[in-house]
Formats: sequence, structure tokens, C-alpha cells
Amino acid sequence: MEKSIEESKQGESLVLEHKPENTKKLFIESYGCAMNFSDSEIVASILSSNGYNTTQILEEADLVLVNTCSIRDKAEQTIRKRLEKYNAVKRINSKMKVGVLGCMAERLKSQFLEEEKIVDLVVGPDAYKDLPNLLSEVEEGRDAINVILSKDETYGDISPVRLMSNGITALVSITRGCDNMCTFCVVPFTRGRERSREPQSIMSEIQDLWDKGFKEITLLGQNVDSYLWYGGGLKKDFENATEMQKATAVDFDQLLEMVAVGFPKMRVRFSTSNPQDMHESVLHVIAKHNNICKHIHLPVQSGSNRILTAMNRLHSREEYMTLIDKIRTIIPDAAISQDMIAGFPTETEEDHQDTLSLMEYVKYNFGYMYSYSERPGTLAGRKMEDDVTEETKARRLQEIVDLQQKHAWFRSEEFIGKTVEVLVEKVSKKSTEEFSGRNSQSITVVFPKENYKIGDFVNVKINSCTSGTLKGEAVGLSEMN
Repeated sequence: MEKSIEESKQGESLVLEHKPENTKKLFIESYGCAMNFSDSEIVASILSSNGYNTTQILEEADLVLVNTCSIRDKAEQTIRKRLEKYNAVKRINSKMKVGVLGCMAERLKSQFLEEEKIVDLVVGPDAYKDLPNLLSEVEEGRDAINVILSKDETYGDISPVRLMSNGITALVSITRGCDNMCTFCVVPFTRGRERSREPQSIMSEIQDLWDKGFKEITLLGQNVDSYLWYGGGLKKDFENATEMQKATAVDFDQLLEMVAVGFPKMRVRFSTSNPQDMHESVLHVIAKHNNICKHIHLPVQSGSNRILTAMNRLHSREEYMTLIDKIRTIIPDAAISQDMIAGFPTETEEDHQDTLSLMEYVKYNFGYMYSYSERPGTLAGRKMEDDVTEETKARRLQEIVDLQQKHAWFRSEEFIGKTVEVLVEKVSKKSTEEFSGRNSQSITVVFPKENYKIGDFVNVKINSCTSGTLKGEAVGLSEMN
């Protein structure tokens, strides 16, 4: 649940630049969080160097890969339906091979190959460099699997191919894995323990993006605030590092400062933060630099201390509220968004009311809200009875969604009459006469095109809004151009 899932992107099939020397065709589809979409770019880069061009026509593909998510049962069911579709096509196109990548591959391992016999290839999140070898196995008629989790793989040496890119915004992975053993979450089991990527490789990737004309990057990780580079290895092993390694270590506030100073005309976002790991020093870095966006995604999951303990969230309601107060003090114009789970095992009506009262305290700009879905292999799945009825979960979730909608309107209306800086990302879905982009707070803004272009930073005066979109008129280019 720490991973916010953008529903509009689910199932995107991805395309990269055609190489005339490549003779095989790859169809790759992604589901889940931003990390999965970022990983698909790494996979495409590896396979592009091994003879594959991408296609969006499933029927003509030599290799079909689906990058999967295990965060909710609904996500896994969606992927199973897609595998049925792939295999229906495979019966017609006998040369086609089908592979499962990512978290679902890690979780279900050989079940796909041996029990269900619905794929040829299963590759976990740390094994993508092994794809050429695994494909050779498949070509010779053998099933292939590599789901070994790594202590040090960060793909820092792979230059990702930007798939379906608008050429304006890009994801840059800085950490992999997670050490926070939340009882509802499969991530530590599907992506392994936390390790950070070497700072210079991050800076080099951002430099390459800047040279190619990108205007905004998102530093990405399951838990970016835990970023800690001390020469490589797992974060949990830092206590065994040498004195020199400890003295020269780089943590998240230092990395964020490096990026902001190194690329002053590039916007910087980051996701996702964990409340217990977000230090005040990071807030001061955000406040100090205009090019760091004033939006913090801060999952809380519940407003009840009893449920937070059962979730092993490692922070209390009061600690979370204190952090919110610090954010409001240090970055007064910050937008804050949430992840929330309704109907966690043993949740009572009083626990649910605690969640609603926390939401009233924060008044989030937006959020990602789900009813609890038991995930096999998690501590909650093994030890806790899923005892809240589906009817109760649905009602509580709707109450959370309705309250969030009310708060989103409140936060949107705060922008009316103000001028905000917008990075133009695309033409608006609703009108070809309008541009769409996001402001620093990650709120969508639409305005008449006039003579501006995609990639411009434009100051827009906000005249009206909906709960999720600001509408206004351009008043000129910003100083970020």
C-alpha cells in the first residue's frame, strides 16, 4: 500500500525508438506503482541491446512481458486475465513467448511455470540483467526462472530507455526494496531489503535527462527518506560500515540538496515518504530550493494507534500529527497526500472514526484509498483473521473517499486568485485549445494554450477549480525557463 498506483496508467504497453538492426519484437505491459513502470524502462533498455524492438501489436510479438503488482488482490486478478489473453494469442502465434516480471513473479515463483504452465519465463525485480540468459533457455525449449533477491542490485549502471515518454518528466530510481515490515505489505518479500544507489550514477542519469530536454524528475523509491549510500550494500548493514564510510555517507537530505543545486532549472519531486523516516532536515532542504516541488506524499494508512500498531507502522497518530505540524510550519504552501486502508483486521467503528478525525486534522490535498485486501505471505495474512465484513469495508472506504473529496475541494479553492507555476506536460484531455500541467503541489492545472508550448514553465492565475483540477489563465513565463 506504500506504493501509490496511478489507475490511468495501468496496463500501458510501452514503446521505444526503433533500431533497424533489431529483428525481434517485444510487447511489454506494466501494472502497479511508479517503480514498476521505471523497472520496465530498465527491461526495455536491456532487451533493446539484445535484438528487440517494441511493438504495441500483441499479435505480432515474439516476446510478451507483463510487469506485475502484488499490492492488492485486484491487481493480481487483472494480470491473470491478461495472461489468459496472451495465451489465447499464443495458440495462434506459436513462436510467441510469455514472461511475468516483477512482484507477482517474485511472490508466485514456480507456480506460474510448474503448476499452471501459463508462462515460459518468470523474472523477479532484481534479476532483469539475467534476461538474455533466461531467454536463451526459453529458446532452447526450457522454462526459465530467476527470482533471486539481491543485496546490492540497484541497476545504477543501466541507462533506462524512456518509454511512452512525453520528453518532459521522468522517473529516477534511487532506492530498491524496503525494511519497513508493515504487516499488510508484500514489498519486503517481493523486492527485498533496502539498498541505495550510488549518488554519482543518479546525478549522471539526471544530467543525461537534462541534456535531452527533460524538465522534471521524480526521485523514486519504496521509501526515499531512508536513502543512505555508504559505498554499497544493505541499509541494515550500515552499523558495520567503517568509520570512513560512515563519515562520507550520503543521506536523503544531502542527495536532494545535490540534485537541487546541480540542476537549478529542473523541477524535482520525490516519492514515497514514510512518516517515521522523514527528518526535519529534508523539510528545510525543500523549503530552501524553489525547484523542489512542495508536495509530500505521506502515507498514514490509519488514524488509530491500535491499528497502526497492528500494522507495524512504527509511528503513532500523535507523531504523525507532529510531523504534519512541522511541514505546515516549515513549508506553509506544501500539499500533503495520503494512502489509507479501510477495514484492516480487527478495525472497530472507533478506529474508523479515528481515521476520519485524522483526515479532518490534516485536510489532505488528495489521496489513494483502498479497502483491506489480504495478501498471502504477509504477517497480517498469516496471523490475523480478515474479520471486517466486505459490506463494512465498503461503507468505511466510501466515508473516507467522501471526506477526502470534501477536503480536496477545500484545498483546491485555496488556490483561487493565486498565481502558480505550471510545467506544461500535454494538451488537455477535455479541450485541444488548452494545455495541462501540474503546479509545484502536484495539482493539475489547465489553461488556454495561447503561444506557449509543451515544456514551458508558465505562471498561471487560478480563476476556478474542481476538486482535482485548477483552471486559470497564463500571465507569462516563469523564471524557471
